Amino acid sequence: MTPQAFDAALRTAVTRYIATVADKHEYLSLLLWQINHGHRLDERTTYPGHITTSAVILSADHRQTLLIDHVTIGRWLQPGGHYEPAEFFHLSALREAVEETGVTGISLHPWHQGGDLPFVIDSHDVPGKKARNEPPHIHHDLQYLFIADPAAPLTAQLDEVHAAQWQDIAMLADFAPKVLNRLQSVQAPA
Repeated sequence: MTPQAFDAALRTAVTRYIATVADKHEYLSLLLWQINHGHRLDERTTYPGHITTSAVILSADHRQTLLIDHVTIGRWLQPGGHYEPAEFFHLSALREAVEETGVTGISLHPWHQGGDLPFVIDSHDVPGKKARNEPPHIHHDLQYLFIADPAAPLTAQLDEVHAAQWQDIAMLADFAPKVLNRLQSVQAPA
């Protein structure tokens, strides 16, 4: 995706998200400010923030979620990472999920209706990394829902994660409360 196509796709996704999905007090003001000022949000060297994508992978019955024990952050999280060029944002999230967990047979959740509308946009502080000369900054994380079979084998990418494991959906409360709250209105696919 060219920088111009990225900018247009991001603007469309964020505008649609705010109009149709976001809670009434969810403004995403820093993200909108960066978009309106032409920041290269597809580059991880853009500050104060840039785009990341992540995959909230659910079992078909919505009782479990596939999580990673992140090496750098030192806690369980949904798979994801810095945006990597892809035709759609959810494909960037999918690529991260497959790389970090080895999950197979994964599909975009029907909630998305095959489109690229994020389920949640979570702008959050990250500490940065001295080894990469990164200051503390913001990740504007576009989060997408996926469905996979918990019985499928997993292979954790050990240079980035300590483990990949299916956990009870309640674990999302620790790091993705917006996702957990919004999931209450989403039915499991038949």
